[in-house]
Amino acid sequence: MSASAEASKTIKANKKPFNLNGVLIEGRALIALILIIIVFSLLSPNFLALDNFIIMTRHVAMNAILAIGMLMVILNGGIDLSVGSTVGLTGVIAGSLLEGLSIPVLDVFLYPAVWVVIVISLAVGVLVGFINGVLIAKFKVAPFIATLGMLYVARGVALLITDGTPFSRLSGEPALGNTGFLDILKSSPLGLPLPVWSMIFFALIFALVLGKSAFGRWLYATGGNERAAELSGVPVKKVQIGVYVLSGLCAGAVGLLLTGDLSSATPAAGQFFELNAIAAAVIGGAALSGGRGTIRGTLIGAFVIGFLVDGLVIVGVSQFWQQIIKGAVIIIAVALDQFQQTLEKRRSIRTVTASIPPTPPRNENRNPLTSAGTS
Repeated sequence: MSASAEASKTIKANKKPFNLNGVLIEGRALIALILIIIVFSLLSPNFLALDNFIIMTRHVAMNAILAIGMLMVILNGGIDLSVGSTVGLTGVIAGSLLEGLSIPVLDVFLYPAVWVVIVISLAVGVLVGFINGVLIAKFKVAPFIATLGMLYVARGVALLITDGTPFSRLSGEPALGNTGFLDILKSSPLGLPLPVWSMIFFALIFALVLGKSAFGRWLYATGGNERAAELSGVPVKKVQIGVYVLSGLCAGAVGLLLTGDLSSATPAAGQFFELNAIAAAVIGGAALSGGRGTIRGTLIGAFVIGFLVDGLVIVGVSQFWQQIIKGAVIIIAVALDQFQQTLEKRRSIRTVTASIPPTPPRNENRNPLTSAGTS
């Protein structure tokens, strides 16, 4: 047999058969998004109109940024239920700073510049994430419990600051040097709203972090097998704290963007945002057990959630039915995720079984003495 014939035989032996079920399961988010676009385009000619498309993408962008931060936590095998409250808290911090910071000891009011307001607000989000990370990594508090407690703490602090009343004077005054906050957040460079540009920025940066940095490799390792990663020298605790800090940073950014979108800072902002973020990550293929998920999939998941909700509104579906449909989509996504994990386990078992060489047959009835004499 010639060398080319042997090579061709080897390639055919190693070539994996086409698996339609695998393609449908792994590409479920993109398939769902395409179906949503087709269905709602047929039901409403305005669904894909340029202006409407930009508005829908603006809505998606905030959930996508939050979902990107949530993905980092889920990859680590955790969960962050506090991001919605962090969104509200960072917005309230920004609003309170723009309306003036009182220092009773000095009997003065300070009016920080806009860039200072933005930095401090983002820092508050980072601080909330850092506290979550320390509680989980250092004090071994379960992620669900730690972030659930922080959900109430952050929301309570926001209510204490505002006394339940929103901050609405966010434009600033030229004499105080704090103008431009709303102008920045409501701007549309090159025709795209700032939230959309922010989504693109966060997606690119976090994709590079996951794909090109040591932190990304550590994150996938700890999510896949924390004990094995620790024995391999991965700084597991630092990674755990880091993912919650990144999640808090994303929540802080969304808090600012949402404040600009609403033109007011209210402690009620961001309620249930954490559920949308988790849903986007799971629909995009992230495993709640950790170790599997991508930025690309999470973005598609965010578009699935956003386009589905906006499409239902456009065609006039009742808000009650919207909740039911949205919940059903999340349940189906989780069920498909479990099915995908089952398929992967079966494939790995088949691969291991195929790699084990067959045991040669044994003839237990054969008498070696008789055989020797016969020969």
